[in-house]
Amino acid sequence: MRSSDAVTVSSAEFHRNIGKYQDIALTRPVAITKNGRERTVLLSADEYARLKRRDRRVLDSAELSQQQFDAIRAARVPTEFARLDRELDD
Repeated sequence: MRSSDAVTVSSAEFHRNIGKYQDIALTRPVAITKNGRERTVLLSADEYARLKRRDRRVLDSAELSQQQFDAIRAARVPTEFARLDRELDD
C-alpha cells in the first residue's frame, strides 16, 4: 500500500464513524489526525502481519554479489523525495 492511497480523517470524525473507517482500513490505510497532524494509522490485520513479516526478514551481507553491492553503492534517492530527509531532523 502506498501512503498516497491512505484516507485521512480527523480523530473526531474517526470516533463518530469508527465502523466505517474500520471497513475502509480493510483495503486502504486510514490516517487519523489530531490538531491537523497525522498521529496514527489504522491498517487491516493482514497488512499489519505482512509488514511484521518484512520487519523480520534478514539478509546477510555476505550473501550479496559484487553486482548487488555495486548497485547499492550507485543508488541515489530521486530529488522528488529529498524532503523525506527532514523526517530525520527530530
